[in-house]
Amino acid sequence: MLLTLTTWLTPTRTSEELMLQYQETGKARFLKELVEQHYDDLLHFLISQSNAHLAADITQKTWLKVMEKRHYYQSHNKFKAWLFTIARRLLIDEFRKHNRLTELNETHLEATDNPTHEYSDIQSHFNAALLSLNFYLREAFILQQEGFSVSEIAQITNEEFETIKSRLRYAKKQLRTLLEGLSDE
Repeated sequence: MLLTLTTWLTPTRTSEELMLQYQETGKARFLKELVEQHYDDLLHFLISQSNAHLAADITQKTWLKVMEKRHYYQSHNKFKAWLFTIARRLLIDEFRKHNRLTELNETHLEATDNPTHEYSDIQSHFNAALLSLNFYLREAFILQQEGFSVSEIAQITNEEFETIKSRLRYAKKQLRTLLEGLSDE
């Protein structure tokens, strides 16, 4: 009974509601709830596009940007899409700053093409295949796995709808090709 009463007294608010309350009041409790709801997804996305150290750094910078730019949030947008847009821009800026976007793709390909590196299970094969995709294909695929629609991915990446559809199609095709025959092992 206590759980039901507690739920009734403190109803769950959507991210959009929390952001609007944070935007209006600046109260840390609303930001804290947003962080609790989205921290893991954001960090996972950034790790899939970079390394753990850079992902943690960009995650922190993203939340600082949310604090700094809260007045730019528009209520008709999904908060998670707005958050990921900020994170993506910060990550791309970091890559450009160090001219690492090309290096990142080459590094992933080298790591997955290494014949001495054995993978023991399906998840490892999938991770290796995913890392072998170029940045933009991997990004579109991972954003879709995070639950974003093609339209939302286009918004996050500032790309055309058809471009995202193509990236998703190519990513899935490459993953299928790379993982072909895996079930036979």
